[in-house]
Formats: sequence, C-alpha cells, structure tokens
Amino acid sequence: MTGHIGIVACSAEGASLCYRTICVEGAELMGVHNHPEVSMHTYALAEYMNRIYRNDWQGVAELMLSSAEKLAKCGADFLICPDNTIHQAFAQVAPRSPLPWLHIAEVVAATAVERQFRRIGVTGTSWLVESEVYPEKLTARGLEFLRPSPEEREEINRIIMEELVYGVFKPQSTETFQQIIRGMKEQGCDAVVLGCTEIPLIINDGNSPLPTLDSTRLLARAALRKAVAGERA
Repeated sequence: MTGHIGIVACSAEGASLCYRTICVEGAELMGVHNHPEVSMHTYALAEYMNRIYRNDWQGVAELMLSSAEKLAKCGADFLICPDNTIHQAFAQVAPRSPLPWLHIAEVVAATAVERQFRRIGVTGTSWLVESEVYPEKLTARGLEFLRPSPEEREEINRIIMEELVYGVFKPQSTETFQQIIRGMKEQGCDAVVLGCTEIPLIINDGNSPLPTLDSTRLLARAALRKAVAGERA
C-alpha cells in the first residue's frame, strides 16, 4: 500500500507544479492514471507574507504546523512543503510536527551529489538567498555555493513576487534569469538551484546556461519514491 503525501502549500503556482508532478509522474511508477493519495492544505499567501515582512519566522512556523496538524488528521503519512523560503522556519517546525517531513534543500543537495556537481549557484527570493537554508545543506555534503549579487537578488525577488506567483511569465524576465545564471557559470558554478518553486515555470535545462536543480520537481519525485515504497510515519 502506498503512502499518503501531505503537501503544506504556500504559493499557488509552486504548489500546483509540485502536485501536478506527483500526479503525472506517479503513472510512470504505478501505472496509467495512478498516483499516491495526496492531500494539500494552505493558508493564503498573504498570511505567510505578513509574517515574513515582519521577520516573524516563529509565526511562519505556526502556520506550517497548523497545516501539518490538519494534514495529519486527513491521514497523511509524511509531509512536504514546495516553498523554499519558508523552510527558514523548519528548525522550529520539525521538533513539534505530528508527521515527518522531506526537506526540500536536503533533497536538492542529495541530487547535486548524485549528479557530481561541485559548485552550485543559488537562486530564489531574497529571503531564501540570504538565508542558510541551502548553504547549510550544500556545505554539509562538501559542495560549494554562490549567491547572486545584491542587485541580482533584488531583481530576482521582484520577478518572483510581482510576476511568477501570479502566473505572469515575461520573456524579459526569463532573459534576466539567463543572464544571472550565465554570470554564475563564469564564476565557476556547474549547476544552479531553482530555489523558488515558481522559477521552473520559466527556466529549465532547455534554456538555462547551467544544468538546473529544479527544487519543485525534485521534491515531488522524492515524495513519490517515498510514498511508493510505502514509508509511513
């Protein structure tokens, strides 16, 4: 019997991509039209952003834990969160969670090692890029990392928060990401983390100057493997 995946969602576009990946790619492991049971809970993005703008990560953790409790009552066996930024609150979430989690940055770092990358560019919201969410997981596995410049972080954040979370995809924004990633390649990076769950909606291996580590789909695939293996709380 497969495990029941619980999704603690935050932004709609990223959560939708994660959910869709589980459902579509589930068929490759389980047969036509088949996938594990999935439940999702989300508060409005505004609820999260109000706390993030106040630097209230304990408040973010409380929202995540509330979703976790609801999903546990739905019968979920383990949890994932397809939002990199709010993983900054993970240390306050994990000890109190009713269910185990897959950590998005741990999944990405493990994949980077498997693919034999050495120096990883990190993209995402300014909150994510300036945090230790990815540096901690990457360095623990012996990987180097590179953050975008402050000016690049600001523009990436603007594109994410003013466009991508609303499902707005502009060619010039794709070009901006490509330019930033090209600069990371010139500085010795051999891969780039798409560390916002909406970035894969405009950047992929087909148009990126570097191989991509698509955090959204990698998390979904890790959850699929875990569920198909029948792993439970």
